[in-house]
Amino acid sequence: MAILHYQPPTTPYLDILYQDEDIVVLNKPSGLLSVPGRKKDHFDSLMSRVQAVWPLSCVVHRLDMMTSGVMVMSMHIDATRHLNRQFAERTTGKYYIAVVDGHLKDDNGHIDFPLIVDWPNRPKQKVCYETGKASMTYYEVLNRYDINGHPVTRVKLTPITGRSHQLRVHMQQLGHPIIGDRLYAPDDIVALADRLNLHAEQLQIQHPKTEEWLTFYKKCDF
Repeated sequence: MAILHYQPPTTPYLDILYQDEDIVVLNKPSGLLSVPGRKKDHFDSLMSRVQAVWPLSCVVHRLDMMTSGVMVMSMHIDATRHLNRQFAERTTGKYYIAVVDGHLKDDNGHIDFPLIVDWPNRPKQKVCYETGKASMTYYEVLNRYDINGHPVTRVKLTPITGRSHQLRVHMQQLGHPIIGDRLYAPDDIVALADRLNLHAEQLQIQHPKTEEWLTFYKKCDF
């Protein structure tokens, strides 16, 4: 799906949660790309904004454009290597908050649909039991309620793997697409929110220099 009328939020321009000589941790707003897009008018991104201040900084993981929440960036090459290894080896800890369509029956559970890119419709992903990559998400129900008479559920999502669009496709395939999701939800579910209701609320990493475990948190605002 092409980005139509890309107008990323500019207030605040950078929401910095923590910064030292090795890392910078930010709250990425919904609607801002993590890295520049291919088109010239898609250059504005969290990466380009941070690099305008710290030119040697580097992205080590990403959030979807419409997903908000905690992101860490490295400030130099040694920190980049250290953080890249943490994400590759899945030693980082993170969870997301989402509001999904319908009332989930179970209070918690695992979702393990294998995922692969849906080439004719990329960047969409799809479930494929033959060629898909193993993907697992743990969910925990936080609250069940209604929006204008429509049943929804607030859930905590913990990705065990880190596939593209994993949380969005897993919830859709479970029968509970995330509200506001223009890629994977039907129009009436998209209309329940003014944005994708998915937020990376907490991230835990090992500091690349001190090796101390640090936890960063930004409360979900939907």
